[in-house]
Amino acid sequence: MGNITGGCHCGAIRYEVAGEPIVHALCHCTDCRRHAGAPMVGWTMYTEDAVKLTKGQPKVYHSSEHGRRHFCADCGTGLFYVNGNIMPGIIDIQSGTYDDPDAVPATVHIQVAERLRWMEDAHHLPTFERYPPQG
Repeated sequence: MGNITGGCHCGAIRYEVAGEPIVHALCHCTDCRRHAGAPMVGWTMYTEDAVKLTKGQPKVYHSSEHGRRHFCADCGTGLFYVNGNIMPGIIDIQSGTYDDPDAVPATVHIQVAERLRWMEDAHHLPTFERYPPQG
C-alpha cells in the first residue's frame, strides 16, 4: 500500500501515513460518538511511527485518564487518538479524514455494546443519490 494523505476540514493540519494498517474499525462507543457528533467513527490503527504531520499541529484533548484525542483547533476536525496505557506505540487515525477514504476499507465493528439501536438496521433505510424528493 502506498502512502496515505489526509487532513482536517480547513486544511490547517495535514498528515501522511506509511505502511500497513493494523485494523480499520468502526467504533460505536459513546465517547467517540460524542466527540465526533456522529453515530460511529471509523478508526484506522497504525504504529505511531507510521504517521507524520506535514502541516500544522493538532490540539490534544485529554478525553479520559489515558486517552488523548487530537483535533484541529481551527475547524474542530477529529484526527487521531492515542492511549499509551491500553495501546502503547499505537495511533488511531479517523479514516474519514483521508484524502481517499476508500483507500483502506473497514474490517470490523467495535464497541457494539454501546451501539445506538437504530444503527443495527441503518443499512435497510431508503437511500437517495443526494436528497429525498420534497413534498
